[in-house]
Amino acid sequence: MDSVEIVGYFAMTFLVISFIPKQVRFIRIINFIGCVLFVAYGVLLGWKWPLIVSNGLVAVIQVYHLIKMRVDKVSS
Repeated sequence: MDSVEIVGYFAMTFLVISFIPKQVRFIRIINFIGCVLFVAYGVLLGWKWPLIVSNGLVAVIQVYHLIKMRVDKVSS
């Protein structure tokens, strides 16, 4: 098993684990980590754009929601 494959396994693990917590904040954080790892995996595989773009967009969405949650919490 090479280092590229290890990154893929870590990405898969974080993605699957993100479905376990009940708190939305933790789900988003864990899923964000998995997405970033999948982006890295796509780059390491030789710029596999579908993998990079899809997970990159989901990571951006997760960051948006995490920031929105923080702003809403401060506002209330």
